[in-house]
Amino acid sequence: MIGRIFDIQRFSTHDGPGIRTTVFLKGCPLQCLWCHNPEGLSPDRQLSFSPEKCIGCGDCVAACPNRVHRLEPSGDGVVHVLERERCRLCGACAGACVSDALEMAGRDLSVAEVLREVLEDRAFYGPSGGGLTLSGGEPMLQFDFTAALLQAAKEQGLHCCLETSGFAPRGHFEALLGLVDLFLYDYKETDPERHIDYTGVPNDLILENLRGLHAWGAKIALRCPIIPGCNDREDHFAGIAVLAREMPKLEGIELVPFHPLGRGKVERLGMAVSDADAGQRGQTPRGDWRGSALAASLPDRATLDRWVGWFAARGIRVQCPGGSRAVAR
Repeated sequence: MIGRIFDIQRFSTHDGPGIRTTVFLKGCPLQCLWCHNPEGLSPDRQLSFSPEKCIGCGDCVAACPNRVHRLEPSGDGVVHVLERERCRLCGACAGACVSDALEMAGRDLSVAEVLREVLEDRAFYGPSGGGLTLSGGEPMLQFDFTAALLQAAKEQGLHCCLETSGFAPRGHFEALLGLVDLFLYDYKETDPERHIDYTGVPNDLILENLRGLHAWGAKIALRCPIIPGCNDREDHFAGIAVLAREMPKLEGIELVPFHPLGRGKVERLGMAVSDADAGQRGQTPRGDWRGSALAASLPDRATLDRWVGWFAARGIRVQCPGGSRAVAR
């Protein structure tokens, strides 16, 4: 069984309990404007180019069979010109690049190859309560590989987490109940129309699967990305509060503040979107949220504490990295 992976992150402490190895799978059915892993959106391999790392050696020019790269004189040096429309994603240039200015996002690995790397840190999992986390992208988009990797990991006695948007067939979640110890379940937006605007898909299936998992007795940590200017609204917070009361067996609720990590990746992958283009992504105009999503910045401590306090005042305990941990009153 082969899967397409864009990263394997070792010694991760933010993707479930303890020390974990997080495997990131390519491909996602959502297109969130604020995505911090844009290399996980497409199921295809992609070429990432970091101009600031280029040393102008010309090795990529010689290696590329499709004349994608050229070096042009500029002042006292050269500038690297990349013609992406010529690229066939063969990876020859990335293989030749000695400065890591060129890298391929996406490699095809077998279950055994991934598990071998995961097991290299097995000694750290037990003492810390850690293990394997599957993330993305959306792991459910490569369901057969995800199921096979989880099965292999459980046979090795590993604790397994699955980070998911919830946008997948209900039967897929049911099939993984015995293989996933903790679902890290994203909840991005309460308002149905805004959810489509922000992510490109409706939220009814996501809510249906969330309720189904809770009814089946699955362990679920609800993760709520909060983007200033978009979903940091009282009506969305109220929607999270409704779910908290409806599902008392949730393992916890985490508010995940926006981080602009994805912007640089978008540029390196040649996926940069102008403000004008961004304004065409949704079908229904909804104020200035599109500009806000692109311009959002990391919220400060006072803002994080204010979010946490809103929930605490309503008797709901949430966690928020960088903010206070609220104890329900």
